[in-house]
Amino acid sequence: GIELAFQREPGVVVTKVGYTQGDKLDPTYNEVCSGTTGHTEGVQVMFDPKVVSYERLCELLFDRLGDSMYLLNQVGNDRGTQYRHGIYYHDEVQRAVAEETLSRQARFTEVKTEIKPASKWYDGEDYHQQYLQKGGQSAKKEAGETIRCYG
Repeated sequence: GIELAFQREPGVVVTKVGYTQGDKLDPTYNEVCSGTTGHTEGVQVMFDPKVVSYERLCELLFDRLGDSMYLLNQVGNDRGTQYRHGIYYHDEVQRAVAEETLSRQARFTEVKTEIKPASKWYDGEDYHQQYLQKGGQSAKKEAGETIRCYG
């Protein structure tokens, strides 16, 4: 559901799902799911900073994670190291914004979302791209329908 939430945000130009922060070259979905590659599933977001701020994108991630931000290696009912959540920055400005946004979330308990430099990105398989949109959910900008996750 995180990819669809980003797709709906004005200023987001392109999203891609894939794998990052791991050690294996060109991992497949099954390899990542095995927990042996070190990768996490992620969403790469290309955006127009004149329309949407990096801070807003970080806030959107935390909004979508909800209580999962307090859980290690888990998003909703999905568990495993490939479901750890993070913000992987490309420069020091992004790092500072990510850390500030995270600090606002940690009011009562420690947030488990990691903030680290971005590493090599591998696009996920075609059938994972825009998965919920392909399943009939709207990716229109500012669409208000509830995002339903199903697998």
